[in-house]
Amino acid sequence: MVSLPKSAASIGNVDVLTGASLTARLPALRAYANRGERVPIGRDPGWLNVLERGFHHTAYALEATANGQTVGYLPLAYVRSLLFGRFLVSLPYLNSGGVIADDEITQQNLIGAAVRLADSLKVKYLELRHETAAEHASLTGKLTSKVHMRLELPSFVGPLWERLPAKVRNQVRKGEKSGLTVHWGGRELLGEFYTVFSRNMRDLGTPVYGFGFFASILSQFEGAAELCVVRAGTQPAAAALLLHGKGISEVPSASCLREHNATCANMLMYWNLLDRAVQRGQAVFDFGRSTEDSGTHKFKKQWGAEPEPAIWQYYLRTGSTTEMRPDNPRYQRFIRIWQKLPVGLTRLIGPPIVRGIP
Repeated sequence: MVSLPKSAASIGNVDVLTGASLTARLPALRAYANRGERVPIGRDPGWLNVLERGFHHTAYALEATANGQTVGYLPLAYVRSLLFGRFLVSLPYLNSGGVIADDEITQQNLIGAAVRLADSLKVKYLELRHETAAEHASLTGKLTSKVHMRLELPSFVGPLWERLPAKVRNQVRKGEKSGLTVHWGGRELLGEFYTVFSRNMRDLGTPVYGFGFFASILSQFEGAAELCVVRAGTQPAAAALLLHGKGISEVPSASCLREHNATCANMLMYWNLLDRAVQRGQAVFDFGRSTEDSGTHKFKKQWGAEPEPAIWQYYLRTGSTTEMRPDNPRYQRFIRIWQKLPVGLTRLIGPPIVRGIP
């Protein structure tokens, strides 16, 4: 049972916002979080709305203020399910999150407030998806096995093309010569995107996010979120969600159907994703997180992406910080079974499962 009220509470000098109080403070939090020249869209507090609508999580924002001004912010989602238990995460689905603060003392206060909120909610653990480690006595767990793969973009696409390896350029050209077509849009392409994405997730043995979750992203970030669909004739072969922040574009979800691998549909799509980011004047393209030397890491590296730290920190109350990771051996049998299920069934039962996975 949550002991905090649905409107607002205070932990030390930090306000705990949820429900109506969070809605009221969103403009101020957005202004604070979006300061700077390069700000990923994952920093936008609007994600709290997405997670509430798309996953039915309870959203919290911890706000530190001084003299009436915001000096620190920590977004959190309360994830709970009968299958896996309860977690407090900043933030699910996104690769980065955690604390934004003007100084170390404010950072400490926000983490301390999050720890006490985790105790109040009786979660298994608090997970903060940082890129730079935060020092706090309660953050005793750490996951550093993955890295962010990011590419600095030129001001026009020519130099980007020229610095690609010859093999990559040839694969993109093969995609262009295979009769594939590239399409950009929003909600009108969501059906095709989800057809590709849900089937690919089934093939990987992973429960799929719900259709409504992606609809919520497109609605919340209209103009900054768009879909790319590569078609073979009239059928979708590859698809991706592209998000544009301040100076940074990122692709959190992308898939290609295996039967189209020979056409290089995936390579054509990624070239168009990069081209799109350059056209919008972005300085960085974020390919997402990967385990070093994995297949996805090598795929991203061939485009010129360089690794940057991903430091997920934990306040552990019970269990293990690795028990919910997909590479946990205990899930291998489940993955093999999932890969054999009909896609339609995985679309039905997958979203209720995945919403409970932090």
